[in-house]
Formats: sequence, C-alpha cells, structure tokens
Amino acid sequence: MHIGDAMSQFRSEADAAVARGSRAAAEARARSAATKGKTRELVGRVRARQTQPQPADLTSPGLRRAAASFRADEGLPVDRLPEGAELLAPIGSTTASGPKPPAPGSRRPRPSDDDEDFLQEGIFYRG
Repeated sequence: MHIGDAMSQFRSEADAAVARGSRAAAEARARSAATKGKTRELVGRVRARQTQPQPADLTSPGLRRAAASFRADEGLPVDRLPEGAELLAPIGSTTASGPKPPAPGSRRPRPSDDDEDFLQEGIFYRG
C-alpha cells in the first residue's frame, strides 16, 4: 500500500468516526431532552396533586440530601420540593407545609498549605 492510499484510508475512517460520534451525541441530546420533558411533566402533575406517587417512587432522604448538596456545590439551581411523607398523604387530608430547605453543608475539604497533599484536595474535588 502506498502512503497516499494509507492517508486516504485514514481520512475516510476518521471522517466516519466523527460522523458516528456526531450521530451518537445528537441521539444522546434527544434522549436527554425527552427525559427532562417527561420529568417536568411528572413534577407538574405531582405538584398540582393530579397524580399520587407510590412509596417505591420516592427518593431516599439521604440521596435527596446528596443530590441537593451536589447541585448547590456546582452552582446549579436547587428546587425546594416537598418531603416524601407529604407527597404520600392523601390529597386534601393535610395542609401542605412549606418545603424544607436541603441540609446545608459542604463536602469539599478546606485547602491546606501542604503542597504534597494537592492530589487529594485539588484533583479529586471539582472546583
């Protein structure tokens, strides 16, 4: 095989790989948008009390706190949502209390003056 043929084959394979990557990224964005739309719709129905969640549908309190902490640490919006017990209460049986804010706290360690320990503090934690 000549060098020109090898370069031509390489370019063709690289172009095909880029096209596959672009298609995969577009499909992932479409799936993500569809999931976000379904989630927004479900949240709207639950908030309007048009649907009643089941106990198995609820996220554990620890996972809720971890998710809220992650979003707060990353500067993302953190919605104030009702607790699971409030969502499981029969519609109209209780008055909705104000949603509780997520537990404050930061998971990031304090920076130190020890340059030898930069891996644990600087790389393993974002920011």
